[in-house]
Amino acid sequence: MTGVFDILHDEHVKFLKKAKSLGGQLIVGLESDARVRNIKGEGRPVNLQAIRQKNLQALKISDQVIILPEKFDSPDDHLRFLQKIKPNILAVSSHTAHLEEKRQLMAEIGGIVVVAHHHNPKVSTTLQLKNSMLRKFP
Repeated sequence: MTGVFDILHDEHVKFLKKAKSLGGQLIVGLESDARVRNIKGEGRPVNLQAIRQKNLQALKISDQVIILPEKFDSPDDHLRFLQKIKPNILAVSSHTAHLEEKRQLMAEIGGIVVVAHHHNPKVSTTLQLKNSMLRKFP
């Protein structure tokens, strides 16, 4: 599984536990600070990658937390990474983008994609930050 995990919340923990329950080792791919800025915009990440990595490790759910390469935009980048770590299962959330592409890439290396968690649209780091800003500046 991969993600930003900027401000850890209950949905992150649920997702991690569900992914871990699929069996074997759980390796989490953590988006780099540069990628988070590109994906989420200016002001993100709130926490630098070293802190986000340490926070994930402190949960003691995953076996390993790997910071993803900064150049990780193309299917070829994704395939090279998958070929390197060789996962059997890629755990994703129900709102994961490019799901069919991920299924194809996993099939190329002999693995599968499993929707391990159903996204709760009421809980996200982006919403938490937005609500925090509204409280500060009515």
